Amino acid sequence: MRIDQALPDPLYRQIRDEIVRGIAQGELAPGDALPSVRNLASDLGINLHTVNKAYALLRDEGFVLMRGRQGAYVAQPRDPAKAGAAESGLFARDVRRLAVAFKAAGGGREAFERLVKSQLDDVF
Repeated sequence: MRIDQALPDPLYRQIRDEIVRGIAQGELAPGDALPSVRNLASDLGINLHTVNKAYALLRDEGFVLMRGRQGAYVAQPRDPAKAGAAESGLFARDVRRLAVAFKAAGGGREAFERLVKSQLDDVF
């Protein structure tokens, strides 16, 4: 896992993003144990509360199951087609937020669509 303290993204968000990336790329499978909060904090040289915040976010988003003292585990993926309105709304809200920011920065629809397509091609 890589985090960069020079990036503007908070460290807990970088940890969250790295774990989600690992799940998406098949590096982490459902049922895999994640490092303990203390171990990961020590390995990364950061405060354990930062790791705890990342794990709590991953839990809230459904990527991770917390099993008390047994630790954190990668959750079974949910079928997006069966996602509830709230979950679908969260993804739609995130896409809209990105589109609005892109437009505010001077980007046009076609450029945003090309950017999204290139990322889709990279991920899928």
